[in-house]
This record gives sequence, structure tokens and C-alpha cells, in this order.
Amino acid sequence: MADQNIIVIKSKDFALRIINMYKYLTVEKKEFVLSKQVLRCGTSIGANVKEAIRGQSKADFYAKMNIALKEASETEYWLELLFESGYLEKSHFQSIFPDCQELIRILVSICKSKDS
Repeated sequence: MADQNIIVIKSKDFALRIINMYKYLTVEKKEFVLSKQVLRCGTSIGANVKEAIRGQSKADFYAKMNIALKEASETEYWLELLFESGYLEKSHFQSIFPDCQELIRILVSICKSKDS
């Protein structure tokens, strides 16, 4: 049932896109520093979401979701740097950046629900 959760699905799909982007950046653009950073945090989002789903308590769930949100925000930053430095073409950036922002919106909503 947890695998049908929208944040689980979207964060995993996003991680796969990040992996493909990393391959492109390292093979085609010979960029290894920024791409490694975006690979690390972009794939960490889904890993933390999965951990949250299997959390031992509500506190554990929200702690992991907050970590996922931080990783998504960091990913957003690295994507901006990759685009603004010329490593990511506009079309690639416009394809993946809105997905990152959507994850952030979903995660913010989840994290805010703790207080309601």
C-alpha cells in the first residue's frame, strides 16, 4: 500500500530522472562535481520518504519527511547552479525543475500537516 503513495511514486520517478541526468552530465558534459551533488541529494529524497513510510512513530515519520524536504530544497539549488552555469540546457532544466518544485510543495504540505 505504501508503494501506491503519491510522494513515494513521485520521489522515486524523480530519483530515476536524476540518475539519468547524472549519466548525461558525466558522459556528455564531463561535469563531475555539481552532478555528484545533485545525484546525492536528488536520490536521497525518495530514500528518506521510504524510511518515513516505515517509520517507527509519527515523530520518526515527520523527522524523515523533513529531511526529504531539505534534500529536495538542496536539489533545487544544484539544479539552478547546473542551469545557470551552462551545464544543463534550458529544455532539460525546464523539464526537471518543475518536478523538483512539485516534490517540495508536496513535502511542505506533508510536514505542515503535523501541526494540524
